[in-house]
Amino acid sequence: MSNSIVAKRYASALFQIAKEQQVLSQVEEDLRVVKEVIQTNKDLKAVLSSLKLSKENKKAILKQAFANINGFVVNTLMILMDRHREGEIVEVVDQFIELAYEASGVAEAEVSSVRPLSDAEREAISATFAAKVGKQSLRIENIVDSELLGGVKVRIGNRIYDGSLRGKLDRLQRKLLS
Repeated sequence: MSNSIVAKRYASALFQIAKEQQVLSQVEEDLRVVKEVIQTNKDLKAVLSSLKLSKENKKAILKQAFANINGFVVNTLMILMDRHREGEIVEVVDQFIELAYEASGVAEAEVSSVRPLSDAEREAISATFAAKVGKQSLRIENIVDSELLGGVKVRIGNRIYDGSLRGKLDRLQRKLLS
């Protein structure tokens, strides 16, 4: 069974529990913390992938590291450890966030602009492009890219909307050359 299917099953189970217990936003936030810690802490990564440490020791380290995290999240981590799926933790988090976004009508968007976007600009972009992709709102990650010259470039999933001056110049150049 591929890793993404496995991660999706764990994420789906955690999502159902969090939804039933009405702690969806808290679990999502805690999972983001878990992901960030695992991705940035090299020592924890080494511990999780170590063959010398026993499963019980790894579980104890995780329980201590995430003592303030929701119990459902900790239990999911323990189940992943029991089943030797510690390498799947980040993928489970990503799958859970995707399920949470789908349930709430939110999509992630990567917006490249020449300068940081103001809150009003973020809201305008969110309202405009959310309607285009059939969502209620967008969670925007702003990337500052001075090569755009002006305008914005919006990436939602596998769709790219290029309204940048650089993109327009490139399209004009291709048109003139053909």
